[in-house]
Amino acid sequence: MTTGAPPPQTPRRSRARTFLPLGLAAWLVLEIWLLTVVANAAGGLTVLLLLVGGAVLGVTVVKRAGRRAFAGLASTFQQAQAAAQSGAAPTEADRKGAGDRNGFLMLGGILLIIPGLISDAAGLLLLVPPVRAALGRAAERAVERRMAAAPPGSLQDAFQQARIRRPDGKVVQGEVIRDDAPQGPYGPVDGQRPPLTP
Repeated sequence: MTTGAPPPQTPRRSRARTFLPLGLAAWLVLEIWLLTVVANAAGGLTVLLLLVGGAVLGVTVVKRAGRRAFAGLASTFQQAQAAAQSGAAPTEADRKGAGDRNGFLMLGGILLIIPGLISDAAGLLLLVPPVRAALGRAAERAVERRMAAAPPGSLQDAFQQARIRRPDGKVVQGEVIRDDAPQGPYGPVDGQRPPLTP
């Protein structure tokens, strides 16, 4: 008879995987209930007009946000080309896109397109610029905290290292060469191939 090792532990489910389906089901039930309440109070035609109006406004907002994103990308590309030709470093405002919260604007449009009164209210709330700015700052702080708490060797740590830039704004790519390793005529003696150069 073998004693054997203890059975492997199954990984714990994250809270998001546990509560997200329940939250979506509750939101769907609440949306349907609210639509029936408004339909009983104001009539079915009013609810239909609200849903169609929200969808039309949402499509308009998404198209506008897409145009702004494309214009911002083109402007950033032109600024990078001009900076590369003149040798000047891009400013911090140029690199951050001047604080534009286009993602939240697009999310607001998508929430307006989704049928339902709660999603329409959330989408309209995201169309207010101070709300978008506050949410953007909160999201940036949350991402920075998460990146700072990343253990060494994780994907977040690699992303943080990739964001390191020289003071003039240029990204430095290279490799570490140890000075204390014995060197032969073709690179390190420990059997590793020398790095390929273009």
